[in-house]
Amino acid sequence: MPYAMLTFRIKPGHEDELAEVFANAPALENPVITDERGEETARLIGTGVFVKDDVLVRLVHYEGDFAGIARHLAAQQHVHVIESRIVPFLAETRDTGNPEGFAAFFRNARMRCLTQSSSETESSPL
Repeated sequence: MPYAMLTFRIKPGHEDELAEVFANAPALENPVITDERGEETARLIGTGVFVKDDVLVRLVHYEGDFAGIARHLAAQQHVHVIESRIVPFLAETRDTGNPEGFAAFFRNARMRCLTQSSSETESSPL
């Protein structure tokens, strides 16, 4: 199952405040991504958030088509709650208040994947 990483440039020295934001964030309303016809195209498996110095990275573990995930997350209330709470700690401003702005952030923040592997795709010598 694939992973994606999103980067956030933050003001250094706010790791504890950011940890609190994410620890107290509401849960994702719906992990299922659907297309215009309502058919499932992807599913969010899990996320993780990491911080060091001036970089915060969000790991997104998913299955299916990644293209609809930004659209889906833009409609999720928990994302807007987190976005509003991290604004004071961001080094770069961005507009995520509408679906187009959120999709643009998502595209620009996504790290290029060089390689991925898992126990499901790697053969074991056992």
